[in-house]
Amino acid sequence: MGASPPAEIAAVAAEVFGDRLGLAVDYARLLVTDGVVRGLIGPREAPRIWERHLVNCAVVSQMIPIGASVVDVGSGAGLPGIVLAVARPDLRITLVEPLARRTAFLEEAVSILGLEPAVTVVRGRAEDVVDGPPAGADVVTARAVAPLDRLAGWCLPLARVGGRLLALKGATAAEEAAEHRDAVVALGGSDPVLRLCGEGLIDPPTTVLEVVVQSRPKPPTRVAGPGRDAGGRSGGRGTGRGRSRRG
Repeated sequence: MGASPPAEIAAVAAEVFGDRLGLAVDYARLLVTDGVVRGLIGPREAPRIWERHLVNCAVVSQMIPIGASVVDVGSGAGLPGIVLAVARPDLRITLVEPLARRTAFLEEAVSILGLEPAVTVVRGRAEDVVDGPPAGADVVTARAVAPLDRLAGWCLPLARVGGRLLALKGATAAEEAAEHRDAVVALGGSDPVLRLCGEGLIDPPTTVLEVVVQSRPKPPTRVAGPGRDAGGRSGGRGTGRGRSRRG
């Protein structure tokens, strides 16, 4: 299966990845080959890997400052964490993933793509790594991992005060933000704000709920935390159903 961006999205891919487009193609090749064989990518997702996954994640980099430290929670096959690392070599990124088969893939992908030492892989749940490195990330990302109230409980303790959670969501993001606002604020976060990334480049743009850490949250209690594949779903399931659109 070809790994290059299809003609209809080639110009956008070139714009968001710039001179690292070739590296993005290498990552796409890993996803549609090993990623499919090892159950991280559903076969139906492979033909649309650029539109639904790579470019969809890469445009979020516009919200991340230069040189920021980033923790990607429930990284799965590396979405958005590896995509951000490919698009933005200035970032320092920690990929947090609890499942062994996924961390094995992440470690191999990071090595093959030559992303060390800027990218590290940590096997564990968010609540397991609160006291580990990096201490107080500038940005925590998560893609379709869990509802916002639970996600905030896992992710806000990983960010510094003034840092941000960027939760990649789907079409119901506004409703989710309204529903969970009080829970997020109680956890030390700001009111969730809906941001659209990639407007004018992709249709629809990527929907992100942004939460700023306003006070030091309490570390989360140990619960069934996030583990996710490239389709954005938790647990040991494959890709292709049960995820928010474009989120």
